[in-house]
Amino acid sequence: MAVSERVRPLDSRRPRRADAARNFDALVEAGREVFAEQGSAASLEDIARRAGVGIGTLYRNFPTRDDLIETLYVSEVEALADAADDVSSLEPWTAFAAWLERFVQYIGTKHALLASLNRESSVLGECRAIMFEAGEPLLVRAQEAGEVDPDITISDVVRLVSGVAAVSSYEDEAQRKRVLALAIRGIRV
Repeated sequence: MAVSERVRPLDSRRPRRADAARNFDALVEAGREVFAEQGSAASLEDIARRAGVGIGTLYRNFPTRDDLIETLYVSEVEALADAADDVSSLEPWTAFAAWLERFVQYIGTKHALLASLNRESSVLGECRAIMFEAGEPLLVRAQEAGEVDPDITISDVVRLVSGVAAVSSYEDEAQRKRVLALAIRGIRV
């Protein structure tokens, strides 16, 4: 599945010169880490420092905070779409469950980014469409194989898993994983 032409894929945002591309990649990786650790209050200075570059390099690649956040968000959605391609050759239920596991990872990053993302951004809707387009064929295959309730939509599944993953009152990570596994098993016939 190709990422929508409307949303510029990460590769098209990445500089061509090798040193500039390394800095860009380091900033994207550091941005993921810092937003995951600090949430929406993440400091751009901390991101630049973690990437091993100056703040000027960060602003050259990402002129605004929203530019960086949108790039991070798009990169997560691209990884989710790639994951659907990666598992598509597996048995229907195994493929869908594997994609849902990757979706859960995406949710963890998504919450920190969404808290910071400009809600007027067209990227949100476009990325949601890309995500649904990636997961829906896997769901349909699992339904056609009789593994998943035929009345369930990809939107239902995304909302169910997102809601369960977003709960903050789990005793520990093990409980969160058990409850997520229960929710995922719940859609299986």
